[in-house]
Amino acid sequence: MLSLPDSIKFVITDFDGIVTDNCVYIGANGEMTRKLNFKDVMAFSILRKNGYRIGIISGEKNSAIDIIAKKFNVEEVHQGIRIKIDVLKNIVERYSLSPDEYLYIGDDINDIESLQYAKYAITVPNAVASVKNINGIQITQTRGGEGAFREVVDTLIYRE
Repeated sequence: MLSLPDSIKFVITDFDGIVTDNCVYIGANGEMTRKLNFKDVMAFSILRKNGYRIGIISGEKNSAIDIIAKKFNVEEVHQGIRIKIDVLKNIVERYSLSPDEYLYIGDDINDIESLQYAKYAITVPNAVASVKNINGIQITQTRGGEGAFREVVDTLIYRE
């Protein structure tokens, strides 16, 4: 069970491996596509309807991010980012966020610095070992691409 404070205002996440199952499907014409779980898509809507700000920092560029960002008015969308910590620090600074006002979700080595920087760092069971071993990291019960993002959102919104 995740433990998150009421003070969170901003949810910042990686995309592949968190909102997707980390798989890429390559069509006959070379087009790459990804599968999204509707539970995770609905989580963006739930965040928006409850007044949370949303950020996506992805190492890749893909059309699924563009669609989600447009549909749910995602404030911060950063694609093709190799060094994510710089983008995260910039978001924190521009929105004047305290450590208790945001969380970061990531699953791979390019997320490690951001996860170490965030007071509330979350990953998924299918993350790489070096991420799961970060001191203080919280791990969802649900795998990436199977509702893990929704699990984080449900923890924020539907408190016991």
